[in-house]
Amino acid sequence: MKKQQLFLVGGGVLLFILLFFFGNTIPPKKPAPVAANTPHEQKTIESEKLLTHAKERLTPQQLEKVTSLENSVKRGDVKNQQLVVYKTLASFWRDSVRLFEPYAYYTSEAAKLENSEKSLTFAAHLLLTNLKTESDLPMQNWLATNAKDLFQRAIQLNPKNDSSKVGLGACYIFGSISENPMEGISLIREVVQRDPNNLFAHLILGMGGVRSGQFDKAIEHFKLIADKQPDNMEAVLNLAETYDQKGDKQNAVKWYNVVKEKIPNPEAQKELETRIKALQ
Repeated sequence: MKKQQLFLVGGGVLLFILLFFFGNTIPPKKPAPVAANTPHEQKTIESEKLLTHAKERLTPQQLEKVTSLENSVKRGDVKNQQLVVYKTLASFWRDSVRLFEPYAYYTSEAAKLENSEKSLTFAAHLLLTNLKTESDLPMQNWLATNAKDLFQRAIQLNPKNDSSKVGLGACYIFGSISENPMEGISLIREVVQRDPNNLFAHLILGMGGVRSGQFDKAIEHFKLIADKQPDNMEAVLNLAETYDQKGDKQNAVKWYNVVKEKIPNPEAQKELETRIKALQ
């Protein structure tokens, strides 16, 4: 389940920097890909199979611990027992094993049991963050399907939460869960019409514009964010890469230099410098 740069222009620059800035939700080790049929036969991954493959990465001691936790729910207050188990398993996969998918799965299951807007939106955005850089189609579908469910539950609790509506729209755009991607675009445009300064909505519309080859529109959205939030590295990086993909070398170099000046990481700076020299 290999991560892929969103636009595949600058030799991996965008993905490299995004992982540097947002890597807390993207642990480095991934389980082996789960076998899937062709897209026409199976477009998603079953959570149980995903967990089974993740367990193959465990030591005997770790597997014994996971099995014990999974079987620890007894009679009585089953819901609260299960909630504690899910949270414990989520922490185990995140901290001890550093595998994202089982961590996200148990975080999502705990959020559903807790059923608070805060827990649901946290889990949903956790999945969405990874969805935006996931290249494997079945995994895209798994991430988007689960994030969609969480966003919909959150919206039921708070119909006025525009961030959840934008997140839901993003699931349609990035997740291959609808035959009509405009279904997601429409949700987000409704938010922008009501709140023109919703920067999260502009970010997703910009990324959607890149996916559809509408570079000028994407640049408008990213530029709006960069003007209002100069330190928003995700927007600035997307802006530089979009200019790069459009073939506007001058502006691509300009914005790559902006990023380079703001990041302290030497490896990231080296990646950016390599791309800048290639464009000059």
